Amino acid sequence: MTAPTLVAFDLDDTLAPSKGLIDPRIAALLRTLLRTVDVAIISGGNEAQFRSQVIAQLGNADPSDLARLHLLPTCGTRYLRHDGTDFAPVYAHDLSEADKQAALTALREEAERLGLWEAEPWGDILEDRGSQITFSALGQRAPREAKHDWDPTGAKRAALRDAVAARLPGLEVRSGGSTSIDITQAGIDKAFGMRQLAAHTGIALAEMLFYGDRLDEGGNDYPVLAIGVPAIAVDGWEDTADKLDALLLTL
Repeated sequence: MTAPTLVAFDLDDTLAPSKGLIDPRIAALLRTLLRTVDVAIISGGNEAQFRSQVIAQLGNADPSDLARLHLLPTCGTRYLRHDGTDFAPVYAHDLSEADKQAALTALREEAERLGLWEAEPWGDILEDRGSQITFSALGQRAPREAKHDWDPTGAKRAALRDAVAARLPGLEVRSGGSTSIDITQAGIDKAFGMRQLAAHTGIALAEMLFYGDRLDEGGNDYPVLAIGVPAIAVDGWEDTADKLDALLLTL
């Protein structure tokens, strides 16, 4: 494969443990990568998560390197670039207040009807991320082990997604992480974000390389693969780090 012009990543379970900080090893690899190519991170997480999980862990990275870092929270419904001082929005496709309320109501009512509303969650189950409404079955701060054990077959998420989607025909409803459902404007998923990235940077999709932990059909990283972006499947941040070590030898 030709060396990529841009390397893109999912965040949770690719660059970091779910909702966790990137490891110093990943931070060092990202800083090295940024000296050579553009880097993008696209995830269902919100901007605050990007800042705490990634940006704050990069230390005193050079602003000229940070200028090559592209942040696409909430599946690319938002896009931020470094302006020399901080990361500033390029665009934001926020949901209307009416759509937010409809999404929040449908998620709660359908989760309760299906017996999927957790009585004692680890943090908030529903979150308004501006451009995305997210349902986290066990709460935003659920431990990784509990999340992985909650729905190993994906049947619970599929049932909830289908039930909510039937009530929100004008919105995009999709499975997110291992316990989550995300709702955005119609037609928005990671493929949308990657196409926006290509349009804003002038870098063709075929010149990018994407790393993700859910590239299986039906996974939330699969849309990136489906639009022709070369992709590498990973199993946790340690696997990503090993594969980045190999990539850097070729750049």
